[in-house]
Amino acid sequence: MSRKVTAHLFYSANGVAESPDKFQFDAFGQEEGERMGAALAPVKEIVIGRKLWEEWREFWQSDAVGADDPFGSFINPIPKHVIGSTLGDDLDWNSTRISGDPVAYVKQLKQGEGGDISVAGGVETVRSLFLGGAVDVLTLTMHPAVTGEGRRLFDDSTPLTRLELVDSGTSSLGNVFLSYRLKPQE
Repeated sequence: MSRKVTAHLFYSANGVAESPDKFQFDAFGQEEGERMGAALAPVKEIVIGRKLWEEWREFWQSDAVGADDPFGSFINPIPKHVIGSTLGDDLDWNSTRISGDPVAYVKQLKQGEGGDISVAGGVETVRSLFLGGAVDVLTLTMHPAVTGEGRRLFDDSTPLTRLELVDSGTSSLGNVFLSYRLKPQE
């Protein structure tokens, strides 16, 4: 039986997925938190890009995060698989460096035992794993904001790719939740 691999990104109305802290403002509330909690409940391992891993590792292990922080108590103990060729093999923070092709690695990982796997990011990591067929469901939370600059999940280099909507919803704060999978080739 195959494990489910999911990814979730926040993005602006004009498609920017980089640094959502710059455009989320007051558009993350209880509904968004509940959706995130439900999505993370079955997750038993994380795949993450090097840059985000380094940022999160520094922040989530710091004294600034209380022991009762819900995301901190989730992210600190969970096994993390890190995409990063510049990292050594001996990683801390319950982490393993992915060697070789990340798409093949994640496809192999999902054939193992355990719960679901979440791809935490960044933008290039999610893009390559989703387009490579390693991610089963990609959820995008569109915030009601437009930002002028930043990386987009799908840019001009992305080939024509058909998606299939598997779930959608809207929050009282105006966020739109869209979950997609790659549409099977006919």
